[in-house]
Amino acid sequence: MKRATIVTGVTVVGLAWLLNYKVTPPQLTALSPASPTQGPGNPASPSASPSATASPLASPSAAPTPPPSPSPTALNGSFTGSDFPNRYGDVQVRVVISGGRITDVQAVQLPTDRAQSAYISQQAGPWLRTEALQAQSANIDIISGATYTSQSYAQSLESALQQAHMG
Repeated sequence: MKRATIVTGVTVVGLAWLLNYKVTPPQLTALSPASPTQGPGNPASPSASPSATASPLASPSAAPTPPPSPSPTALNGSFTGSDFPNRYGDVQVRVVISGGRITDVQAVQLPTDRAQSAYISQQAGPWLRTEALQAQSANIDIISGATYTSQSYAQSLESALQQAHMG
């Protein structure tokens, strides 16, 4: 009986650790390859197709030359996307564009109705912002453990970019 209790306790602790551990690594691995993958593709992407214009801007620090060419008209301003509800709450973002580039993405609203939703939003919000800034588009990676929030974030970002005539 005692042995079963110990095994169960260790299993629960291990499972809890594994679930907590899985939240961070997909975010890091999703962000880490983005720069190397998009960086070398920068020179070829702008001439390849118009839909590839988001990729060249993904790593501005690695290649400062591409940003002027993909943006024929420099856009400036702040654009608030539509509110996209999901099963955990509403998500709405505001994008700040300067010189035709996304310079900031602010979460106007993220799910906070429940303690778990608030925690996930607190963790996922900064990662989603980083994803959007790197991608320079609404084509962002979904964060494991915050799937619904990630999808709603991307949709709201897309609607804001459409207002700015970038999406």
